[in-house]
Amino acid sequence: MIRPFFMIAILAFLSGCAGLGTLRQASKPNDLYLLTPKSTFSSTLPRVQKQIVVQEPTATAAVNTDQIAVQPTPLQVQYLPRARWADRAPIIVQSLLIESFENTNKVAAVGRSTVGLRPDYVIAPDLREFQGHVLSETANGQTVQIKVRINIKIIDEYDDKIIASSSFEENVLAKSDQTSDLIVAYDEALGDTMRDAVEWSIRRIHNHSVNNPRNLPN
Repeated sequence: MIRPFFMIAILAFLSGCAGLGTLRQASKPNDLYLLTPKSTFSSTLPRVQKQIVVQEPTATAAVNTDQIAVQPTPLQVQYLPRARWADRAPIIVQSLLIESFENTNKVAAVGRSTVGLRPDYVIAPDLREFQGHVLSETANGQTVQIKVRINIKIIDEYDDKIIASSSFEENVLAKSDQTSDLIVAYDEALGDTMRDAVEWSIRRIHNHSVNNPRNLPN
């Protein structure tokens, strides 16, 4: 018969092994993924001699994370295993929007509010969609569509009022359900969305600034 204290020792040993296994599993690094800014824009974009601040996008808790979201059903959100964005999704989108504005070479200055820039206009994004959607599933894998949707508000900082707002959306079908192909589709969908949002924003700011009475010559 096994004495009680021997049984306790065995259970403690097994518990320690299970805990050690969990720690080893947790210590395995995740693959980190980056996305790229947009660098090609319409040649007809006007030049805007104004300073612009891009705020960090607002987002739901499901998107405001460094995890890569995929919805197997409309009412369920899951995350890719062992894969992460290099930062929270809203921070990544903010950085890439700033770089994209810079890449147009049509804006006097653009940055975050934290750098002390005194803006003429503020871009206030709302990241509404930033996830994959499983459209179908077969024995060979899943068909996944990446959806990116950003709502943009432009605020005249001097008058403290919204001068324009619009929504921009792109859906891209991933070549496969492998992580690398999903990231490529994310990059394409976000890039196309940012191009449209940046071009629209520059045109709206240009139209507002040239027609604003305070900018007209005396």
